[in-house]
Amino acid sequence: MKTTGNTIFLTGGTSGIGLELARRFRDLGNTVIISGRRKDLLDRIAAEDGIDGVQLDVADPASITAAYEAVTTKYPAVNVLITMAGIMQPEDLKNHDLALAEEIITINLLGTIRTVAAFTPHLLEQQDAVIMTVSSGLAFVPLVITPTYNATKAAIHSYTQSLRHQLPLQVIELVPPAVQTTLLNQENDPHAMPLAEYADETIQLLKDNPNAEEILVTRVHFLRNAEKENRYESVVAALNSVA
Repeated sequence: MKTTGNTIFLTGGTSGIGLELARRFRDLGNTVIISGRRKDLLDRIAAEDGIDGVQLDVADPASITAAYEAVTTKYPAVNVLITMAGIMQPEDLKNHDLALAEEIITINLLGTIRTVAAFTPHLLEQQDAVIMTVSSGLAFVPLVITPTYNATKAAIHSYTQSLRHQLPLQVIELVPPAVQTTLLNQENDPHAMPLAEYADETIQLLKDNPNAEEILVTRVHFLRNAEKENRYESVVAALNSVA
C-alpha cells in the first residue's frame, strides 16, 4: 500500500484507533473520509480535523448501501477501504445473552463482509486499490471474557485470507494488540499499548512494507505467533490471568 496520494474510506473512525489512523493518513497527504453512527461527532471531527464524515451504521445493510453511494459519488477516486468499525463486550456464557452475541456478530463480522461487498466492484476499477480489514491479536489467542468478539476476529482473519486469494488487489489485515482506547474501557490499562505509539508503529510498518499482507506491531507478536511457536497454552494462561 502506498501511504500517500490515496482516497481512503475508513469505517468506525470517530474514536480510538480509527480516528488516530485517519489523522495520520491525512497528514501523509491522503484524502480521508470516515464514518460513524453519530452525526455530532462527525461534524466535530470535520470542523477540528478537516476530515469529512459519512453517517453509517454497519449493522444496517441499507445504511451501508447509502454510505457507499455517498462516498463514491463525492469521492469517485476512493481506492482504499479500511473496515475499522467494531464493538467488544464481555459475556457470561453461563447466562447467554444471545441478543448481545448476535449484535457483536452483526457489527464486527457481517458489517465487515457487507461493507467489503459493497465497495469491491468500485475498488476493482481503481489503481493502487487496497482493502484493509481489522482483526485482533485475540483472533489467535482468546480473551475468555469476550468470546464472541474473539470469534468474529478469528472469522475476519480467515475471511481476509480468502479475499486476498480471490481479488486482484492488495488485501491487508491489521492485527492490533490491546490498545489504550475506550474499547472494553482500556483507556488507562497499563497492559495496553498507548494509542499514539500504536499509530506510529503501524504507519511506519506500512511505509517500510508496501506489499505487506499483515500489519503486526511488535507487541502483538506474543499473540499472533503463539501457536506456531508452541506457546499457545502458556499464552492463553498468561493473557487470562492478567484479565
